[in-house]
Amino acid sequence: MASRVLSLCLLAAVCSAEPDAHFDTSSCRYALGMQDRTIPDEDITASSAWSDSTEAKHSRLESNDGDGAWCPAESVFPNNNEYLQVDLRRLYFLTLVGTQGRDGGGLGKEFARHYQLRYSRDGYKWAQWRDRWGNEVITGNENTQDSVLKDLGPPLIARYVRFYPMADRVMSVCLRVELYGCLWQDGLRSYTSPPGNVMLTPSMLINLNDSTYDGFTVGGLQYGGLGQLTDGVIGADDFTQQKEQGVWPGYDYIGWNKDSFQTDYLEMEFEFDALRAFTYMRVHCNNMRSQGVQIFRQVECYFKRSLHTPWDPQPVTRSLALDVRDPSARTVTIPLNGRAARILRCHYYFSSEWLLFSEVSFLSEILDVSEPDEPGPFPPPREAPPPVPTTTGQPRDTSQRVTTATVSTETMSGQVLESGSDLRINQPIAKDDSGDTFILISCLCIIILLLVVVIILILWRQRWRKLLGKAQRNHSDSDLTARLSLPSDTVVINNTQNPPGPPRHANRYERILTSDGEYQEPSHNPRAKLATLPPTPESAEGGYRELESPKLPIVCPPSVPHYAEADIVTLQGVTGSTTYAVPALTADSLTSKELPLSKFPRGHLLFKEKLGEGQFGEVHLCEVMNPQELPALQFPFNMRKGRSLLVAVKLLRSDANKNARNDFLKELKILSRLSDPHIIRLLGACLDEDPLCMITEYMENGDLNQFLSAHQLGEEDESPEGRLGPPCISYASLLQVALQICSGMKYLSSLNFVHRDLASRNCLVGENLTIKIADFGMSRNLYAGDYYRIQGRAVLPIRWMAWECILMGKFTTASDVWAFGVTLWEILMLCKEQPYGELSDEDVIENAGEVFRDSKKQIYLSCPLICPPPLYELMLQCWSRDCRERPPFQDIYECLSSHMTCSSPSGLKE
Repeated sequence: MASRVLSLCLLAAVCSAEPDAHFDTSSCRYALGMQDRTIPDEDITASSAWSDSTEAKHSRLESNDGDGAWCPAESVFPNNNEYLQVDLRRLYFLTLVGTQGRDGGGLGKEFARHYQLRYSRDGYKWAQWRDRWGNEVITGNENTQDSVLKDLGPPLIARYVRFYPMADRVMSVCLRVELYGCLWQDGLRSYTSPPGNVMLTPSMLINLNDSTYDGFTVGGLQYGGLGQLTDGVIGADDFTQQKEQGVWPGYDYIGWNKDSFQTDYLEMEFEFDALRAFTYMRVHCNNMRSQGVQIFRQVECYFKRSLHTPWDPQPVTRSLALDVRDPSARTVTIPLNGRAARILRCHYYFSSEWLLFSEVSFLSEILDVSEPDEPGPFPPPREAPPPVPTTTGQPRDTSQRVTTATVSTETMSGQVLESGSDLRINQPIAKDDSGDTFILISCLCIIILLLVVVIILILWRQRWRKLLGKAQRNHSDSDLTARLSLPSDTVVINNTQNPPGPPRHANRYERILTSDGEYQEPSHNPRAKLATLPPTPESAEGGYRELESPKLPIVCPPSVPHYAEADIVTLQGVTGSTTYAVPALTADSLTSKELPLSKFPRGHLLFKEKLGEGQFGEVHLCEVMNPQELPALQFPFNMRKGRSLLVAVKLLRSDANKNARNDFLKELKILSRLSDPHIIRLLGACLDEDPLCMITEYMENGDLNQFLSAHQLGEEDESPEGRLGPPCISYASLLQVALQICSGMKYLSSLNFVHRDLASRNCLVGENLTIKIADFGMSRNLYAGDYYRIQGRAVLPIRWMAWECILMGKFTTASDVWAFGVTLWEILMLCKEQPYGELSDEDVIENAGEVFRDSKKQIYLSCPLICPPPLYELMLQCWSRDCRERPPFQDIYECLSSHMTCSSPSGLKE
């Protein structure tokens, strides 16, 4: 009896409800679980991450986990391919998104000024979110502290949501997010219909199309998406009066003209997320008879249980009594009698010239949640505690979509299904879990045993490594560092440990000192060494490990030199920038006397963006406010009044160890000795307190690689103003760029300095095409693809390195000449291609072996189209196998100067 009374009460509530009461989007604004961790870490993924501490799981709004946000590994400019993805496990109606920058304990400076949203309901088809006027870009944050909430107009219905941060230049961005909305209880995943038509009235043209439809339109049919019929906006009685501001008349409705159909009805199909039992369908229609618009006179609905089953031949038919006296819009409720289906096909019969629909909604119950979802299965839904609403004083259940007074909820303990006629509570069945307990205990015991075995193996391996290290320390220096023949055909790394204290050969390839301290070049005849070295003993095989995974061996003959662990040169300094190889410069010489550096006031530095980072420090792009107030710094150029100055700031983090601090001071000492118009200058340092900083020049046009790749070749230098396309740069200007780089390298070589990472990414561009050589290209994640990582120990720019650098670890002025030849090739290619772009990193290393053997199989960079033969011949000389045959920078400078006499190349390749 009580059940009967309850059913009658619910039925009365449905009948007495306001006819036009559809889904209210204003009450669907509840946080979905990023901030309160209802959404677990495994449901938050990303295209990449800068580090473990900036993974996707750290992207929760108002959270300070890790380094305070998700930060992508790659630059988002210009491709915008980096994204953060949230899996909600079920379909949700999303009305609001929130974003925030990186916190990092107050040290974060990265945020996204703009971003885009893409979403999917099935994980296969992705749609781009656009606002009602077609704009895809959403305005984001202005700082790292404030969270910015953006209304989604129109809202979106999705399970998966991706955030794509955007930038207008190469810069670091980080993101924290939250999603707001409520559960999409309709379960409608897509509807199919003909596109809306245009109504021509005496006073205006009314476009009645579905402007927010996110599916496909093919052959006069829209399918596979959702649009304005599910956006929660109810149209007015007069369809020419829209509720949304700034849109066109008729926006709130989708309209179809009877004359555009061969039949006298409109056919629509509705696909749902699961097999459902349907109570009713509600359609909000316009009834403005003065404009030829009237509600449908009859509807027929056919039912289909899945894509692969036939249509049920018995439809539900309902005829409507037309009220010719009341022109107001109305919601028509069509009882569906509990019919089961996953796909509905409804025919709406015209009663006048036009049919105008504003919203379509359904009341239904899921019959079988285990039935696979097509076209791909949904994993089991995540049942989470109700998220906290954005406003206080409202109960959580109002966040769900309510089309009537009936509410359908699901819980972990069972299902509570309320309908207009009955109330059923399905309780879980209790079962004996003693078997599960036994299995759990067994699994724990096995895991503990495995951990014990792993620990024993690690301790055993460490013991034997110590024994091998002691046995091999008795070998001579030549045994430890100059083994060139191998017992196998695989390039390997010698795993011999060095004795305590400073290594006797750690800088063997950075500098070679004579007995009186003078600098001399290393031997240029590797074959002579091959003839004098003893063979590798067979017993040493246990002390080797492979350079790469055994799946990708690098095959070289036994005579090819190899990496030895002591010979792997670490090019990257503590802040991530390249460290020069210089003669007779040690940490002791730095601390023996005061560094002649200008003290830079920290208060004049204004952070702009992070350029890169290393193990113990970072490189930031900063702006010096009012540089005219700092005359003691002696800037190398005149600053116009009121103009700021861009500088690069290398800072050492406060947690850096003593060795890192000494390396930082060594780098300061090196840079303080450089003074040339084409070398980036050290402007000052902040050594009074942590973090230690050094301030160097930065050029306003960024690095040469990005600068040239944005240009095209022209007869003369031209800006894009007044014409289409990218700016132009002339051949003469390209030669001028190369000549300036050569001038800077000529200066470095005169001091016996070896740059070791010369490339277009390490050259900066200023006003009037002024070029200066820098050293922090290695720290920038933008150029991670230009470096080859060796077992996590070092990164090497192998595509710019001479063969002796790759195979023997030798870095000399001659190897810088090789790198200059590659840089010259980049310049003449306008940095459109990566050197040896058709080769993998392993192929580049193998090619170095071919150069060493002079096998005639070696591959050299091809001649650029704009390069004349004499200039390409200069490149080939830079890539000579014998170091002594490579021209010095002085000769290269004179050769390039002679080419400057012509403003255009001669003998170009067609």
